[in-house]
Amino acid sequence: MVLISRDCEDIENLLALNPKVARNASWKPSVETKAEKKKWKRNDDKNCSSCTPLTNNFDDVKHTTLSERGALKEASRCLKCVDAPCQKSCPTQLDVKSFISSIATKNYYGAAKAILSDNPVGLTCGMVCPTSDLCVGGCNLYASEEGPINIGGLQHFAVEVFKKMKIPQIRPPHLPEKMPASYDAKIALLGCGPASISCGTFLARLGYSNITIYEKQQFPAGLSAAEIPQFRLPFESVAWEVELMQDLGVKIQYGAGLGVNGMTIQSLRDQGHDAVFVGIGLPNARRHKMFHGLDNASGFFTSKEFLPAVSMASKPGMCGCKAKLPELWGHVLVLGLGDTALDCASSALRCGAKRVTIIFRKGFATVRAVPEEMQLAKDEKCEFMPFMQPHKVVVKDNRISAMEFYRTEQLDDGTWVQDPDQLVRLKADFVISAFGSVLVDPVVIEALEPLKLSETGFATVDKQTMTATNIPWLFCGGDIAGVSETTVEATNDGKTAAWSVHKYLQSLHDVIVPAKPALPMFYTAIDLVDIGIEVCGLKFANPFGLASAPPTTSSPMIRRAFEAGWGFALTKTYSLDKDIVTNVSPRIVRGTTSGFTYGPGQGAFLNIELISEKSAAYWLQSVTELTTDFPHNVLIASIMCSYDEADWTELAKRSEAAGAHALELNLSCPHGMGERGMGLACGQKPELVRDICRWVRAAVKIPFFAKLTPNVTDIVDIARAAKEGGADGVTATNTVSGLMGLRADGSAWPAVGQEKRTTYGGVSGNAIRPIALRAVSAIRKAFPDLPILATGGIDSAETALQFLQAGAQVAQIGSAVQNQDFTVIQDYITGLKALLYLDNAKEKDGWDGQSPPTFKHQKGKPVPHVQIGDETVPFFGNYKTIREEITADAKVHETEPQTLAPPPTTKSKRAANSGPVASLESFVGRAVPQIGAYSELNNKQQVIALVDEDMCINCGKCYMACNDSGYQAITFDPNTHLPHVTEDCTGCTLCVSVCPIIDCITMIKRPTPYKPKRGIAIREEHDGTLDGHLSLPCQ
Repeated sequence: MVLISRDCEDIENLLALNPKVARNASWKPSVETKAEKKKWKRNDDKNCSSCTPLTNNFDDVKHTTLSERGALKEASRCLKCVDAPCQKSCPTQLDVKSFISSIATKNYYGAAKAILSDNPVGLTCGMVCPTSDLCVGGCNLYASEEGPINIGGLQHFAVEVFKKMKIPQIRPPHLPEKMPASYDAKIALLGCGPASISCGTFLARLGYSNITIYEKQQFPAGLSAAEIPQFRLPFESVAWEVELMQDLGVKIQYGAGLGVNGMTIQSLRDQGHDAVFVGIGLPNARRHKMFHGLDNASGFFTSKEFLPAVSMASKPGMCGCKAKLPELWGHVLVLGLGDTALDCASSALRCGAKRVTIIFRKGFATVRAVPEEMQLAKDEKCEFMPFMQPHKVVVKDNRISAMEFYRTEQLDDGTWVQDPDQLVRLKADFVISAFGSVLVDPVVIEALEPLKLSETGFATVDKQTMTATNIPWLFCGGDIAGVSETTVEATNDGKTAAWSVHKYLQSLHDVIVPAKPALPMFYTAIDLVDIGIEVCGLKFANPFGLASAPPTTSSPMIRRAFEAGWGFALTKTYSLDKDIVTNVSPRIVRGTTSGFTYGPGQGAFLNIELISEKSAAYWLQSVTELTTDFPHNVLIASIMCSYDEADWTELAKRSEAAGAHALELNLSCPHGMGERGMGLACGQKPELVRDICRWVRAAVKIPFFAKLTPNVTDIVDIARAAKEGGADGVTATNTVSGLMGLRADGSAWPAVGQEKRTTYGGVSGNAIRPIALRAVSAIRKAFPDLPILATGGIDSAETALQFLQAGAQVAQIGSAVQNQDFTVIQDYITGLKALLYLDNAKEKDGWDGQSPPTFKHQKGKPVPHVQIGDETVPFFGNYKTIREEITADAKVHETEPQTLAPPPTTKSKRAANSGPVASLESFVGRAVPQIGAYSELNNKQQVIALVDEDMCINCGKCYMACNDSGYQAITFDPNTHLPHVTEDCTGCTLCVSVCPIIDCITMIKRPTPYKPKRGIAIREEHDGTLDGHLSLPCQ
């Protein structure tokens, strides 16, 4: 007899790799493991000295690059600290806490807006900032085992996503169309590097309209374009930042600079420029005299020669020229160990070098280069030789053949000396010196007059204002000013100078500007979107408000929330004095629904807190004060009484008289108050709800909303009773009654008193969102015209929009503030505006809200499809080597020299929206028609899973889930560890749910008709005949 409760042979074979319970300790000789591990390694072999060549491969190599999945996980890990040390360490003072908070809620526009508001070259800095020495160096998570946040990677990710939106920058909306005459001042900026881009951007945001950047080269972005390699900073990124500046009307004149065609600072002044900003950098390499007479043909390069040559040949769009990479071979010595030296080393490998040795004068403990760049060079098998001082270049037949070095040592007093007795000779084919930059060009120095240079070769400036000494109309920034050493510091020089330029130009017109700088933020058309909505005659500036919860414990808290930008607020529920309460403690605890997550970002809270401990008189006076001081914010008084008409009438009338815009009747508090005949005791019975609403309707003229409990069989019945009682609308829903967890000794948490007693509390937060969404949509379907205030797990603009599309008009928020603070409101506002704006975009194919289509990638970097025969090649072990060899061969044989396009003159902006941005009201209930009974679903339109093998990380989660929780429809290759979905797939989508990589598995239309496996056959579904034979599960 065939046992149907036993897997058939085909399924047993499929389950070969499925986890099994260990019955014994494992046994395997080490010699076998040594061989086996090589099949699965994803990191490089330690014995590899040269590895796969990198010739002509300028693909992204940054360790910080993040995919959307990686960005969301990293952002959720951030603590969003108070008085955040990361911001204090950022030269441009980026609000790191704010932009990471926005990334965590998938508000990528909000994150980019926060970044670009303080740093106009935020994409560049996200890619190349030495964050370990700046923001990351102060991260409080350094004190934890998991380590600091990848701030640079998050910044890069957010601005890159915004870049894909193709939305131009606009003038700040508060600026008048016609600015005062003082803003017509003629301003010249010299050099189009980060300092000038920043200065020009901020001046344009302030309202200045006659700004010209004079750039000596035929491309923008200065050192960012010419000297930072493509594999770290693509040219399209810096070109996009320049376009954002040009959106504001800043002009760029290429082929014009100091010393070109007689241009000098004085000539610019004579031509009527009211202010001049010098941001030219240090254009000359610091060159040791031992290299006198040597040039590129001899095998010698300075960094200022080598890196621009590499960029010209590897950065599409940088210039309209035919460029070829410098042709290197053999052994290359790089002198110096700053970030520039490391760029030279990595670039040399891409120009054909077989070995690169980085030689520096001091030890590893004092290197100037940042760890992230050091690690990249190590990964690419560059060698390092510390304590070496160049002594002599050995030249044969007019080519470098070797170099000699003296050993250096540090004495006890800290001074460094070289020891001639310790001489080292290294054979070399090329030498690249990276000893830093200087300004020695006499033509440029003369053209700088009247600007004076110090003995060290830097401009003499006031380092607080970046104003040239004794020349009030002249300003400096970047390398020439002697303050900045990095791109981000140069950017901040320009930002600082912009305010100084503004103060100076306004002083010429006797206009006094504020002592405290107030630079405008970054704006786009998204910021003009109206997210106001009207509910019951009340106008909400935005649909985000504070729920009656711990964030509204006192009226000063509500005041601070209004000042932060919240559209409305509920008071903490208050009662008549005869029903006053005193809370127990502890009473608000973290949830267990997110696993062992500690700190912010809790998916749930449980509370056994009662209503407000403050008197009715306190709240009534607070209502009067707040409605008087904030006439454009909506304040709703949350009140509670027992089932007593006189009490409800009195409290409702007093609240209306105090000036409340509306009332919320708390008929749903799930703990404590029900025992007093209040809250849940009133809200679970339709007849009581109906009566209370009738009493309040008779007492007041202002709108009121009944706050419903989810702790009933059907919330629609309660909503119906409220409507019949005259309620203007309902709030859905209050917290869900629950017991969050028990400790190993049987005690609960929270545990009150020595007895460690507890009670069922109210569960809030994301854990109850599905319940609240179901409640809102069900009420909307039943009563299409009944206003709904949503609450329950709203922690972002995206989740708020879900509730609006389910039928609510506004969103009440509590737990999300408990996780963070009142400032989250700005994230919600920008996020919702972006979602509304993008919803109407012509170019939104594949976008999900603010998430762009997922490209084929590994760790956020694009990957090519590589296969041998019909089999995809994975990314580990021997397969990894095969992939690298195939990729390297393809790169070497790419056509060169490349013919590169000139700088783009046509803005790469997205098409205009198909029409005006829809009103928020139009989104209310949009999803409801698609929500219905199960019988309305079509079981003929089936889907199956499809795995993208190029994105798969071979974890087998889909395979395990399908085996032990599904239909055994996924095979798992024992060699490639690639899953394959078979025709047995029923489209359940569990595999998608457990896959760790976004869009690695997608559901596609089933190519064949779906025939369910019945186990034991029943009457044939098509011809109506009875089939009594046994049908094996795997058939």
